[in-house]
Amino acid sequence: MADIIQLLPDHVANQIAAGEVVQRPASVVKELLENAIDAGSSTIKLIIKDAGKTLIQVIDDGKGMSATDARLSFERHATSKIRSAEDLFSLNTKGFRGEALASIAAIAHVELKTKLEQDELGTLIEIEGSTIKNQDMVVTPKGTSLSVKNLFFNIPARRNFLKSNNVELRHIIDEFHRVALAHPDITFSMYHNGSESFNLPESNYRQRVVNIFGGKTNEKLVPVEEETEVLKISGFVGKPEFAKRTKSEQFFFVNNRFIKSAYLNHAINSAFEGLVKEGSHPSYFLNLTVDPKSIDINIHPTKTEIKFDDEHTLYAILRSSVKHSLGQFNIAPVLDFERDNNLDTPYSYRDKNATTPKVEVDRSFNPFQEEKSQVSSRGLTQTYRKEPAAQWESLYVGLESKGTKTDSDFSEVEFESDPEKTSLFSDDVTTETVQTTYQLHNKYIISTIKSGMMILDQHRAHQRILYEGFLKHLTVKEAVSQQLLFPLTLEFSSTEMTVLQQLKEDLEHTGFVFSSFKDSTIEITGVPVNVPESEVSIILEQLISDIEQEVPDSNFSATDLLAKSMSKSLAIKTGQSLTTIEQEHLVNSLFACKEPSVSPTNRVTFITMSVDDFDKKFM
Repeated sequence: MADIIQLLPDHVANQIAAGEVVQRPASVVKELLENAIDAGSSTIKLIIKDAGKTLIQVIDDGKGMSATDARLSFERHATSKIRSAEDLFSLNTKGFRGEALASIAAIAHVELKTKLEQDELGTLIEIEGSTIKNQDMVVTPKGTSLSVKNLFFNIPARRNFLKSNNVELRHIIDEFHRVALAHPDITFSMYHNGSESFNLPESNYRQRVVNIFGGKTNEKLVPVEEETEVLKISGFVGKPEFAKRTKSEQFFFVNNRFIKSAYLNHAINSAFEGLVKEGSHPSYFLNLTVDPKSIDINIHPTKTEIKFDDEHTLYAILRSSVKHSLGQFNIAPVLDFERDNNLDTPYSYRDKNATTPKVEVDRSFNPFQEEKSQVSSRGLTQTYRKEPAAQWESLYVGLESKGTKTDSDFSEVEFESDPEKTSLFSDDVTTETVQTTYQLHNKYIISTIKSGMMILDQHRAHQRILYEGFLKHLTVKEAVSQQLLFPLTLEFSSTEMTVLQQLKEDLEHTGFVFSSFKDSTIEITGVPVNVPESEVSIILEQLISDIEQEVPDSNFSATDLLAKSMSKSLAIKTGQSLTTIEQEHLVNSLFACKEPSVSPTNRVTFITMSVDDFDKKFM
């Protein structure tokens, strides 16, 4: 039998490796930024076109590479970071596997320009799909400039899986934030389609957080500092009152490397227990420094997950450190009242004892005496005058004696009666209102129908009603707004502002009125009818969260998602008591919808039970 196992060609192996390393343009951005940091750069510039599909370019002023190193960097498993297997457990650099550049070059057009500081000329290398097209000497400044063009040009199927430009750009910005937060000592800048998105100068950690997430973030931060033999913690957590409905401001860095850890995130949530509302997530920007030998980085292709030797100890230290900071800076809620200066004791009375007030009582006072003078202990004459009461007999003056008939005889008194009304119905038809709906456990509405009984979920039903209403407003572009007495100012991060900017027109069609849309703040002067002012920020945060999670790809789905998100936020909640009129209105409104049987998320809104079903229960 012939042998059937054979070695894969290098270009096929590189494409397979690219499937792990490069999922989307943001993956390329991450790898190139980390390489620039490992090169010792002090200034890094990221240039993006069409959300990375057309161009991703990273320019740094690092130490650069020689011609040999530049050529060798595109070979598989070629790296300058490790020499032996033991080095994997003492890593202080970002990249170490030597697969990034080889994988990227296998699926894109790559142009590399690099120069060492002591050299007069640099090296230019052009690669298309793992094939080197050109290598030459070139005039270039010190450092490296690497351009990745036409990503997935030779794998159309992978390119078709990419989302819209807005979605891919959000992922790129997320990666940019993670790298920039981990290295505040490096100057970062980012440009998208020729316009500057971020310009982050070298700064301390607090300034870097504020520069990325907006100026008002500064007042929301609480410092966390702790150093033990096992773990060193530095960074900030957000105040509980500024907790967000999204997890967009949660960052863990272990040895300057961004990681995701559900276990450590639970430690933070445990520290905030009782301080944030259910469904809200606290913000944190924490740097953890541990011994490189106590962690294993090489357990995930994207290196965002790390295995710790002793997670339980880290959990306990992290939780207690955050709780200590919240208590130390008086973040935990306390009873506090504003002090009125008028209640302060004057200095002249500071050493005086309080005197017991005396109550003087005149025991000889008689209220039935017509007049009496009394000299008080203070020498004042007090006079009490008793007004003579009118004689009760005078009330009956003018009345004749009993038995004599006069005009004022009560026997002839007539009383005014209500006018008689003609009934709209015959006498045998009752006009009393019969209750046809009942609320069960403040969750379900029970209504009778001809065949038996209908049980309706009030939350899902109201979602369907609001959803079709919002869709109508968005489609017809006519909505009624209620003006606010005072404008409402809300602050969002740059990423959230990008999402809101895209949805601004649709939000206006639902009834929102925006007076200004600045860099990090929006001012609202009108909201949709029946939307409380206190719920506006919650609605917008929930909307941003839904947009980021469900990543719509077209205007239609974005409009649909906007209607779904707003209906979910404003619908009647489970546990809310409804009057009989409200119950009936909800039932009637539901069956006036085009699709009353399911909610916007395709969940059943009501069920029916026939009389036969009840009869079977009693058999």
